Amino acid sequence: MKLHELSPAPGSVRDVKRIGRGHGSGQGKTAGKGHKGQKARAGRGMRAGFEGGQMPLHRRIPKRGFVNNFATIYATVNVAALNAFEDGAVVDVEAMKNAGLVKKTFDGVKILANGTLTKKLTVKAAAYSEAAKAKIEAAGGKAEVI
Repeated sequence: MKLHELSPAPGSVRDVKRIGRGHGSGQGKTAGKGHKGQKARAGRGMRAGFEGGQMPLHRRIPKRGFVNNFATIYATVNVAALNAFEDGAVVDVEAMKNAGLVKKTFDGVKILANGTLTKKLTVKAAAYSEAAKAKIEAAGGKAEVI
């Protein structure tokens, strides 16, 4: 295979729509913008969520409670899910990701105590519930905080 023999997959590359280039192009005259109105004018369009001056949905809906933007968010994994690993394995965040136990890690992984652990594992996570730590150590493993 040579550089000049490379080409994109068929159907993956389309011609650019040439707007405002006469009647014959099919995109002449109003250039696909219809007749008049705010969206037909030159310049920047409307911002996201703009409803023509009507009170936008995000301002009409009542807000309740307090959201702490600085809160620590953990991805959680139950102790029972750790049985997927071999006996004596070192279980860290990467291993949990590869096993499909965690998709996003957020600010770290927290191990919770739901279920039972039958294998001796060295678990490395950001946080543990007290009961989860006890279950890991009762199975003969170690609970290390990273």
